[in-house]
Amino acid sequence: MCWDLIQSKEDWAILLRSRVLRQSTCIKHHVFSSIWSGTKNEYQVIRDNSRWIVGNGASINFWLDDWCGEPLVQSFNLQPVQVSQFPKKLCNYIQNFHWYLPAEVSQMLPNLRSFISQVLIPRQAKDDFLIWKHNLTGILTLKDAYEFKRQHFPKVHWTKTIWSKDFPPSKALLVWRLMLNKLPTDDILTTRGCSLPSMCSLCGKFSESSFHLFFECLYAVNLWCWLAATINRTLHFQAPEDMWEISNSSWNPQCKVFGSVHGSFCPPLVVITATMINIINSIWYARNQMRFKDNKNPWKTSLSNVLACTTLCGNLTTAVASSCISNFVLLKKFNVILHPPRAPKIIEVIWKPPPPNWIKCNTDGSSNNLISSCGGVFRDINSNTLLCFAEHTGMGNAFHAELCGVMRAIGLAEQYNWSNLWLECDSAIVINAIKNKTLIPWEIRNRWENCMYIISSMNFFATHIFREGNACADSLASLGLPLDHLKIWFDAPDCIKSSLARNKTGMPEYRFVTF
Repeated sequence: MCWDLIQSKEDWAILLRSRVLRQSTCIKHHVFSSIWSGTKNEYQVIRDNSRWIVGNGASINFWLDDWCGEPLVQSFNLQPVQVSQFPKKLCNYIQNFHWYLPAEVSQMLPNLRSFISQVLIPRQAKDDFLIWKHNLTGILTLKDAYEFKRQHFPKVHWTKTIWSKDFPPSKALLVWRLMLNKLPTDDILTTRGCSLPSMCSLCGKFSESSFHLFFECLYAVNLWCWLAATINRTLHFQAPEDMWEISNSSWNPQCKVFGSVHGSFCPPLVVITATMINIINSIWYARNQMRFKDNKNPWKTSLSNVLACTTLCGNLTTAVASSCISNFVLLKKFNVILHPPRAPKIIEVIWKPPPPNWIKCNTDGSSNNLISSCGGVFRDINSNTLLCFAEHTGMGNAFHAELCGVMRAIGLAEQYNWSNLWLECDSAIVINAIKNKTLIPWEIRNRWENCMYIISSMNFFATHIFREGNACADSLASLGLPLDHLKIWFDAPDCIKSSLARNKTGMPEYRFVTF
C-alpha cells in the first residue's frame, strides 16, 4: 500500500501525497487518514530501498531523491539549505534530452556534470519511474515485499534432495521434520516442557533421542549396515546431515551428469535417496507400533518394506540411467528397471548471410561469475566482415552481457549508418526482450529504450540461432573479458577466421539435443 501511495497515478494516491508529503519527506503531524496511519511507518523503508529511473524529470527532486545511486546532497556532502536557492525538479536540468547545469551550479560543484553524465536520459519523452532496487524488473510485488520483511534463515543443501517428485510427500515430510528437530521424540518433548521417563522403544536399553532412535539404536544400525553392504560404502553418522553425503559425493561424476539431463537425480541416486527416506520412515513406524500398540516389528520386516518402497520409487522415476556397470548392478539389487537415455536428436545449424542491401550482426555475451563481456561481428551479403567489436561490460551475468552486446550492435549500426540491420544471437530471452521491455533489468532500461527508439527508424529484425552457429560472436565476447574499453576491428582477429570461413562456405555445425 505504501508503494502504491508513492508511485501510483490514481486519484487517491495523488490526493494523499499532497496531504502527507513535503519535498520527498513525510509530515510529522497527525492527519486523519486510515491509509496513512497504516503505511507511514513503511515510508522510509520504501525510500531507502527504491530509486528513480529518469524520464522527463518532472517527478524527481534533483537534490534530495535517489536517481543516480544516492541523493546528490549525500554524494557531495551538502546541506539542504545550501541548494535551496537552486531549482528543485530534475526537469529543470534537462534541455533537448541532454543535461544542462546553470552556471552557478557548475561553479559551486565543478564535478557535478561528469557525475550526472553517467545517467542516461531517454531520447523520447516519458514519465519518471520509481523502481524497487532488490529485483530485476523494479516492480515491488507482494512476493518481493514478503521476502524483504520475513526473517531469513541459512539455506541447507538437503532441501532439494528431500523434496523431489520421485518421493512421496508424506515420507519426505517425516524426514524434513527429523532434519529440523521437529519429531516428537522424548528429548524434543523434554525441551518443550513435557518431562517423562524416557526409554527407546526399539532397543529398550537407552533413553530415546532423535539421533539415537534413527542412527544408534540396534534396530536402526541393522538397517544402515544392510544399506552399507548393499552399496559397498562405509557409513558413519555423527549428525543427521551426514547421511546426505551418501547421495551428494559418493557416486562418480558420470552418474551426476546423466542425472542432470532431466533436472533430477540419476536412477542410482534416486534409489539411494529413496532407501534412506524409507529407512527413516520404517524406523519411525516401528517405534510408534511398539510404543502405542505394543506390536514389535522385526527389523527384517521393516527391511522388506524399505525394499518394496524403494523399488517402486526407482521404477516410477523419469530419470535416465548411465552406462556405468556398478550402477547397473546396484539397480538390479533393488529390482529397478533401467531407463536407458533416448538417442540424441541431431540438428543441423547453418549460418545464413543477409539479403541484398542488408547488414547482419551476430552478438554474444560471456560471463565468468565475476565479470562479463560482449562481442559481435557485422557481415554483408557476401559474408565479408565489415566490423568486429568486443567490450568489457563490468560485473553482471550472461543475460546482462547479451543485452549489452545487442545495445552496442545497435549503437554501432547507427554510427555507421547501417539502416537495414538483421540482428542474430543465441539467447532466446534476449529476442523476447526486444518485444517485451519488462524483461530488461532496470539498471540498463533507459539505455535499452534508447536503442529501441533507434531501431524504430530502421529496417530491423532479430532472430535466434543456436550457439553452434554463433561461434564467431562467442569468441569475440571471450576476448572482451580482459579489456578496459570498447575495441573495434575492421579486419577480423585471428581467433575467428576459421569460423568465418566455415560460415562463408556454408559448412554446417551440429547440435545434439537429448530429450
